[in-house]
Amino acid sequence: MERLDRIDRILKPEDILLPTGYKIEVFAEKLTTPINLTFTDQGEMLIADAGITTNNGKVLILTSTGARVIAEGFKPPLTGITFYKGNIYVAHRGSITIIKPDGSKQDILTGLPSFGDHHNNRVIFGPDGKMYFGQGTVTNSGVVGEDNSRWITEHPFGHDYPGSYIPLTGKNFKTKNLLSETANTQTWTGAYSPFGTPTHRGEFIRGMVKASGSILRANPDGSQLELFSWGLRNPFRLKFDRKNRLFCGNHGIDVRGSRPVDNSPDEFQWIRKGMWYGWPDYTGGHPVTNPYFKPEGKPQPSFLFAQHPMKPPKPVATFASHSAIMGFDFNNDSSFGPIDEVFIAEFGSEAPDTTGGKPAPRVGHRVSRINTETGKIATFAINKTGLSATATGGGGLERPIDVTFGKQNEMFITDFGIFKPPGKKIYAAPNTGVVWKVTKL
Repeated sequence: MERLDRIDRILKPEDILLPTGYKIEVFAEKLTTPINLTFTDQGEMLIADAGITTNNGKVLILTSTGARVIAEGFKPPLTGITFYKGNIYVAHRGSITIIKPDGSKQDILTGLPSFGDHHNNRVIFGPDGKMYFGQGTVTNSGVVGEDNSRWITEHPFGHDYPGSYIPLTGKNFKTKNLLSETANTQTWTGAYSPFGTPTHRGEFIRGMVKASGSILRANPDGSQLELFSWGLRNPFRLKFDRKNRLFCGNHGIDVRGSRPVDNSPDEFQWIRKGMWYGWPDYTGGHPVTNPYFKPEGKPQPSFLFAQHPMKPPKPVATFASHSAIMGFDFNNDSSFGPIDEVFIAEFGSEAPDTTGGKPAPRVGHRVSRINTETGKIATFAINKTGLSATATGGGGLERPIDVTFGKQNEMFITDFGIFKPPGKKIYAAPNTGVVWKVTKL
């Protein structure tokens, strides 16, 4: 197997195609799994290291001599940092921790359901002074299965929780029994239930505040946690626009596990209080019972809920399946481009694990722009090959994971670096992360 810790990344900004009138350059390099950046009130740049390579999430400050660690020891993946009123809010697996001005750390939220496939994500603050963040789902599509072998032994009773009381259809799925010491035994598992626990039609599952696939809200000190909305598979990033509307990038369902769904798009959603956004029975605003979502050689997905909380809203925009939309920002400078246009990073697929064994599609590995009024999507920055840099030996974008505007008519693209998911273990090459800077000429 290729040793990712021995890879030297090639960097050639000229390999990246931009619209006429823009320039891209390397701003910082030799970073390890940078997942987002933010600025202090003094204009200092802080960078978050997800920690999946070293098993140690870190917060760094970028100085004239390079990046310096100011806090570490966060449980990976560290999914994002935010500077707010002198404190740095760190979202890491199962917890939200603040780094105080004196460097001390304080956990303000713990016990979030982040032991499974997805995690609690970056914190933002709303016009109401409240803290908002996304909480991902435990499973791919509502059922614990063989694709969850990475965590099922440590958390044998783990499963997803809805945001309100929901009746089930009683659909159960037969799989190899991963918890049995006897070879070749099988078991049945139902929706929103621990592995090996079947369900019956009409059974109700109790709703939780810490619901899977939800948007949660709390005071800045972590108190008064409440459920804001739910029905999202992995709401990775949130942001308010100038009209105080809350938007979210949400990942589509993969072609894996007991209930695979094909062609499930990534969604850019307008988030409103009390809404259910469709997961696990809808994707892109459409029911998974639509033949379009049937995986090749697999059964047509059927509903898990016997009754849906509501008809889910249509997304503002949808992206091709496996694009893996990540961090985004709104442009508020007319000299850079249209006001309120969204610029969003596309990480690219984790094929073949997420695509049913199929090769990686020609999606992702770029930065796109979204018109929030029309839903139109256009490519902004992409390698001239249309593929990741390592796919062709080039020196352009690899794994864009965040977009952040600075205060001087500049855009920063956080590039996670060389990342390959072979089977159960995720490999991310150290010292291959980059921050790119885009300016208008």
